[in-house]
Amino acid sequence: MRWQLPLFAVLVSGPSMAPVLRSGDALLVRRGGRVRAGDLVVARFRARPELLVVKRAVREQDGGWWIQGDNALVEDDSRRYGVADVIGRVLIRYYPRPGRLS
Repeated sequence: MRWQLPLFAVLVSGPSMAPVLRSGDALLVRRGGRVRAGDLVVARFRARPELLVVKRAVREQDGGWWIQGDNALVEDDSRRYGVADVIGRVLIRYYPRPGRLS
């Protein structure tokens, strides 16, 4: 059995979460746990399991989550790839502008 730490770090790449997150932002994520609509999450699309993304949880759907980026001009989210499985919830941005995220 592989043991996994409850917290892990991710680095944002791309403009899909602007203006809340920018490319280069470093985030601390809590694995598992309860997700609510509006939370920032790290997830994998069922249609693209190799792609790890940071998006906003919109609604539960088909045993997973419909997730979307905050930047309406970028559609690399559930509008293109469908339902995603959430890996964890974003807790804080720790670099370069430390702080909690809503």
